[in-house]
Amino acid sequence: MNFAYIRTAALSAATVLGLAAGAVAQDKIELIFSDVNPADVPRSKAMTDIFAKEIGDDFDFKPYFGATLMKQGTELVGLQRGNIQMAGLPPSDLAQQAPEFDILGAAYVVRDQKHLKAIFASGVGEQLKQIARDKLKVEILGTFYYGTRQVNLRGDKEIKTPEDMSGVKLRMPGGESWQFLGKSLGANPVPIPYTELYTALQSGVVDGQDNPLPNDKAMKFYEVTDQIVMTSHNVGFGMLLISSMAWNELSPEQQAKLQAAADKATEWSDQQYLDQEAELITFFEGEGLKVYTPDVKAFQEHAQKLYLESSLSESWPEGMLDAINKL
Repeated sequence: MNFAYIRTAALSAATVLGLAAGAVAQDKIELIFSDVNPADVPRSKAMTDIFAKEIGDDFDFKPYFGATLMKQGTELVGLQRGNIQMAGLPPSDLAQQAPEFDILGAAYVVRDQKHLKAIFASGVGEQLKQIARDKLKVEILGTFYYGTRQVNLRGDKEIKTPEDMSGVKLRMPGGESWQFLGKSLGANPVPIPYTELYTALQSGVVDGQDNPLPNDKAMKFYEVTDQIVMTSHNVGFGMLLISSMAWNELSPEQQAKLQAAADKATEWSDQQYLDQEAELITFFEGEGLKVYTPDVKAFQEHAQKLYLESSLSESWPEGMLDAINKL
């Protein structure tokens, strides 16, 4: 028996099989996804546990969380240059190159999770998607709801209208748009780093702060405050993006598969956050905090009047605010 021949034949067969496997791998469409969020939050799990499975074997989905691949603020350029194919970004990141997206971060423009979905399912959403396509070279596949910001205060003064917020030292993140958001609520905004906020509340440097309810629990702000006013003044969300370059190379069937996967992933993630918020109201009440809803319409009218009178609304597409308010 010619063992040398058998060994050579076996090696040749293995090489052929290896090349074939490599060819199959190369046939898969690579989708590198970058996000600053940790891997264990619902919106990240939605990408790994739902989106990645739903898109099937045509794609090689490679997620990177916690800004391990790209620094925060660089992802949009990465999409445009082809360094990555997908990302999850807030509207403020898109507004750096397309100021029209600033409207989505203003007080009381997006009212809640259902309103957010309605916006992107409407003509307004199509207009925003076209702006993203034309100016940014990205496609918006969907939105991830992160939570709604509520006012969290020391003391027992009841807040019903923006006038009741007069003189309240409300911690807001630094930056013009965030400070204006605090002003639009009728408060006196004070920039305090997030990591120093607990101590600032405890010592009375500020009278309150605004954050989604899950943040209030995670940072234990409930230990040094007395009430939560459900102003629902700002909805935090991100957009699931894919570069137009990558999108346009897909067949209609592949595009449909990605869109269906995005719809399923975002729907599941949104529900996790909504469930958390509902449970946390009961938790905070159990911790002794008063939780109540003010005159939200009065807050909305006051805030939008200030925005429309300021330079911050100059980039808003004409008629878009009215169209959003009607949804």
